[in-house]
Amino acid sequence: MSIETIAAINAIALEPTTVAATTAPQGNFAAWFDNQMTTVNQQLAAADQGMQKLAMGDVGNLHQVMIQMEDAKLSVQLLLQVRNRLLEAYQDVMRMQM
Repeated sequence: MSIETIAAINAIALEPTTVAATTAPQGNFAAWFDNQMTTVNQQLAAADQGMQKLAMGDVGNLHQVMIQMEDAKLSVQLLLQVRNRLLEAYQDVMRMQM
């Protein structure tokens, strides 16, 4: 192993990574939330379609159907937690005395 190889590894490790899929647009929470609602709806539809295919015996891979269902379930739970936190924050603001 040469020094050039180690330097190349350090250069790769120090490169910044981009996380575009998980960051919300700046200042536009309503658009982000609407986008998430659409995504969750699509995931639920895909999981439902997979379950229908499974019931008819058309699915060759049970694991993919289960993964789709779990992914949809987790997305719904995340969306519900965001909604609950928003409602709690709103209620806290409404309880504040002026």
